[in-house]
Amino acid sequence: MALKKYSDFTNLNDETLAKDIAEARANYHSSKFDHTIKGLANPTELRHMRREVAMMETEVRKREMAKMSADQLEKRSKIRYRRRSK
Repeated sequence: MALKKYSDFTNLNDETLAKDIAEARANYHSSKFDHTIKGLANPTELRHMRREVAMMETEVRKREMAKMSADQLEKRSKIRYRRRSK
């Protein structure tokens, strides 16, 4: 299984993306368990699965941030908030 491209996830709608994240996480955890018990033929599949989940979650976060107002974007980081209060 080859690693999917990030652009594949940008074309999905929010519902499909959320469903794919849940499915990919479940698949990753079951594969990780199988690898622990009996081993996988290609253990790099775990890395690919983990990275695909991360790419999907990145796209979800990017969409969340696009919906935020300017005030919310300013306050999103605790570090920025602490620096501003000094």
